Amino acid sequence: MKKSVFKAGAALALIAAVATTLPGCRSTKEVLAIGAAAEKNPGPCPRAFALYDASRIVEFNGGESYKNVGFTGEINKVRSLCRYYGTEPIRADLEIDIAFGRGPAAASSEATYEYFVAVTRKNIDVIEKQVFPIQVRFPAGSDRVTMTEELKDIVIPRRNENTSGVNFEIIVGFVVTDAQRAFNAEGKRFRISAGQN
Repeated sequence: MKKSVFKAGAALALIAAVATTLPGCRSTKEVLAIGAAAEKNPGPCPRAFALYDASRIVEFNGGESYKNVGFTGEINKVRSLCRYYGTEPIRADLEIDIAFGRGPAAASSEATYEYFVAVTRKNIDVIEKQVFPIQVRFPAGSDRVTMTEELKDIVIPRRNENTSGVNFEIIVGFVVTDAQRAFNAEGKRFRISAGQN
């Protein structure tokens, strides 16, 4: 049976502590609490990034025009810290900064988005991929919300003590349709904040 690289929950292999807004005055290391260890990592951490074609999501209620924009989302930044030594697996914590928008065609003040986190062997194959929902509520009079998702204790097995984190990647993105993926691939975008300070 394939072992999940994500920390196992009661019934599903889910990562604990998602959808947590992080305080602005603490460092990533403090927030992620990787902890001190006697040995330094023998190599770099896996690269963590948003997949370009899935880093944005725009929902249209009709044709591609601003008046038809429903809900939008954009992954602004992905940060990770990791720890590994000896024959231990890589243990990584992840932060994802996401901006959400509510366009003129949005039917309500709440939306549920889905994003994925995938651990891959660099340029080879996916080891594990999981999808997470995120519920967003837009306060009255607001068309933008920003959040930071925190995912703790992603465990990536290594073949031996010489296997470096450089051999792996942590990739995030929105769950998008084929049309939304094509929209992103063509470099198109609708930002609710466009033209505003």
